[in-house]
Amino acid sequence: MSSLSTAALEDALDALIDAGLVAERDDGLVTTETFESVRRVYRDSYANLGDDAFRQTVADAFGVDEATAAERIDSGEITRDDLIAYLSLRSAFDSEGRSPSGGRSQADDERLATMATLVAEISPGSPVPDVLDDLDDESWRAFLDEHPDAVVTVWRHDCAPCEALKADLDAVLSSLPDDVAVAGVDGESVPDFRRTFDVDAAPAVCCFRDGALEAVLTGRQSPDAYADRFSELY
Repeated sequence: MSSLSTAALEDALDALIDAGLVAERDDGLVTTETFESVRRVYRDSYANLGDDAFRQTVADAFGVDEATAAERIDSGEITRDDLIAYLSLRSAFDSEGRSPSGGRSQADDERLATMATLVAEISPGSPVPDVLDDLDDESWRAFLDEHPDAVVTVWRHDCAPCEALKADLDAVLSSLPDDVAVAGVDGESVPDFRRTFDVDAAPAVCCFRDGALEAVLTGRQSPDAYADRFSELY
């Protein structure tokens, strides 16, 4: 999209943070799961649009004619990622009964476009649910040394079975004995962990007993299925 002033970018970023769509962490800015859950829906719908449909959608979204939409697309001012981010943000704000500037207007749409420019460049945070310790390749060995009986879950972004497991996570974890530690890893960020235990799918529930990997449960399963396997192992 077009060049933006520092003030406009800072204002848009503040609004994104206030809305819980972007978070500031020690390692920088990340988009939140709240935003990513909406963006996944729009990415599935719009990422592979044909050129004609993409041009028409841009025209409709930004209130311009198709010729203007084509010019913006051809110049690189609006990409598919920009469109997906814009529509996702509009949906996220509308679902809360609010808009970034207090009401639907040209100023509102311009502010959304500025936000879209930002979120299109910000990576999502870890897919590991907040209730779990988030391990990486520098920390998982120490975790297992300290907790020889443990369950390490493997997650990935844009993973429908992972999202389904998150919905069942409380029920799944409640079936574990209290002395079994639980953590999670972002599968795309832990190549050492995946090579060591030959894990190539997400979600995966890796069950360790006395420091050894005893079972890997992949895909989404019912809470009862996890409970039965945990009962056998622990």
